[in-house]
Amino acid sequence: MAHLSRRNLLAAAAASSLALPSSVRHALAAADIRVRWASLQPGFTVLPVQYILANDLGSKNGLSFPDPAPYTAVSTYYNDFVAGNYDVCIGSWDTFAARYQAGVPIKYLCTITDANMIALLAPKGGVDNVSQLKGKTIAALQSTGTYRMVKALINEAFAFDIEKEATIQNVDNPAASVTLLMADRADAALSWEPNITTGLMKKPDLRVILKAGDVYKRLSGGLELPYFGVAIRKELADASPGIAAKVSKVFEDCLSGINANTTKAVDLFGSKTGIAPDTLKEAMSSKRLAFNYRPMSDELSRSSILLASEFLARNGLLTRPVDQNFFAA
Repeated sequence: MAHLSRRNLLAAAAASSLALPSSVRHALAAADIRVRWASLQPGFTVLPVQYILANDLGSKNGLSFPDPAPYTAVSTYYNDFVAGNYDVCIGSWDTFAARYQAGVPIKYLCTITDANMIALLAPKGGVDNVSQLKGKTIAALQSTGTYRMVKALINEAFAFDIEKEATIQNVDNPAASVTLLMADRADAALSWEPNITTGLMKKPDLRVILKAGDVYKRLSGGLELPYFGVAIRKELADASPGIAAKVSKVFEDCLSGINANTTKAVDLFGSKTGIAPDTLKEAMSSKRLAFNYRPMSDELSRSSILLASEFLARNGLLTRPVDQNFFAA
């Protein structure tokens, strides 16, 4: 009988582990780095969440991504992240910046969409541009940071204060503003994708008269205005060195896969977003809803956030521009 030295035992263990299926080896290797995350439903972010799960992108990057905690209320979704009830959150970068400045221990990983998905809609026989909105009614969800950001953009770019020079019809959700416009109860509607495409498909005489991203490009000399991104709790980042880069890589792989075959991704997972697959495809083919991975490990990507935070601070939407500690290493 062969002598079972410690070396022989270790070699035998290594050999037996290599005989396991790759998915099992990945799970075993990542068992000590479990990432708690969440999904906000309905909404377009369900698409990347489902893509990550279906393609096992967590374990392929040395992590364990279980089924995410489901949320339907935006406020509860963000509040639970702030409270530390989960580790990784997909949301608007300015919301993360405001929470960070309030002392919440979070780090910003990457941007995944830009502000071209935010737009003003109007009927083709109605107003052509922002200046014609004087005395008109704009349907909008006033409680959101998106509304306040667009208000600031329009004020800086056109010297037009929509609250002073137009009437704002407040709504309860971003889809409702488009619904009011389609019912001829407003002259324009502020919303974001996929609600914009839903309106355009249901009522073809509507058109986009302003995209937030285009306005910001003019103000900034050609830079994109970040919108949705990914943040991680600082406790997890500190407890597991290198984990922030791994989580960021999961989203890089995810967006790369979706962009490589958008139709297939939407056909497989689009129904789980609560959005009609045809609507989601049209929103993405229009380039208003575009997934672009911009990691904070990249200097240009960080600069875009820093400059955008200066714009928000200048308009009272952040207490001050963000600092370098906001970004994950």
